[in-house]
Amino acid sequence: MVHYIIVITLLALGLSPHCLSSKTVGGGYLYPQFYDHSCPKAQEIVRNVVAKAVAKEPRMAASLLRLHFHDCFVKGCDASILLDSSGSIISEKRSNPNRNSARGFEVIDEIKAVMEKECPHTVSCADIMALAARDSTVLTGGPSWEVPLGRRDARGASLSGSNNNIPAPNNTFQTILTKFKLQGLGIVDLVALSGSHTIGNARCTSFRQRLYNQSGNGQPDNTLDQSYASQLRRNCPRSGGDQNLFFLDFVSPIKFDNSYFKNLLANKGLLNSDQVLFTKNGESRELVKTYAYNQELFFLQFAKSMIKMGNISPLTGSRGEIRQNCRKINA
Repeated sequence: MVHYIIVITLLALGLSPHCLSSKTVGGGYLYPQFYDHSCPKAQEIVRNVVAKAVAKEPRMAASLLRLHFHDCFVKGCDASILLDSSGSIISEKRSNPNRNSARGFEVIDEIKAVMEKECPHTVSCADIMALAARDSTVLTGGPSWEVPLGRRDARGASLSGSNNNIPAPNNTFQTILTKFKLQGLGIVDLVALSGSHTIGNARCTSFRQRLYNQSGNGQPDNTLDQSYASQLRRNCPRSGGDQNLFFLDFVSPIKFDNSYFKNLLANKGLLNSDQVLFTKNGESRELVKTYAYNQELFFLQFAKSMIKMGNISPLTGSRGEIRQNCRKINA
């Protein structure tokens, strides 16, 4: 239903729904029908395994969405994040943004195993991640979109790219925006994609400085609602409890909606990187307000920004490979 709303809204805006479905990038062509003949059940397989995983553990939806994001910001959407360390490869799983926090690898493995039985050597791990991110969004109540397909898998990883390119929770607004712009994404994409924090969790270690020492002066962050802050301090002490988990959106933590933006208006964004969208830049502040008051507009932009993000430097044609096991390059 939401997909039709998106198409109708695009037409009303004078945009072609085609801009949702395909894009020429770096000489490669991604389009939603890529596997229609070579593996007609590909999308159904991903949807079924993701649905089972999310039913078992609702948090998995956010984890799979985040995996796609953390992959695309490093060398493009090429499944490099899935590679384990071996030979000359140092895994991106070891990087600061991913260590002890990137998850969902077993779900991707399960999808890949079913896929290899159904149509061997055909569907890339990179495409599986893009589809899993879309399905995770839909399963939790968010918008749907047609996922352009045809990515291939990288034969290497970049630990330094993972450490440097992915925005950190304590980065300044300008640093985060710069990291987005380096990937060809703008301020609208930044605010819309941040809205994915309407589901999922963050660890105490990701926001502790806001509670105790925001600017190195031993004072808490004054842009954080004080009653919310004292609530957070109960399970996020000054030291210890690093891995304690907190909902990114305490209002509706497993429902994909626009309450994340409403929380920002009330100074109840959990991460510094969330709250700065409202406090540090006029344009992003207006976008936060817009999405807080209009969920349909947020959903529309989120879908468009996810397609745009999924188009970051994919390997196509004969570049890369179709991995048989997402964790290692083919022999």
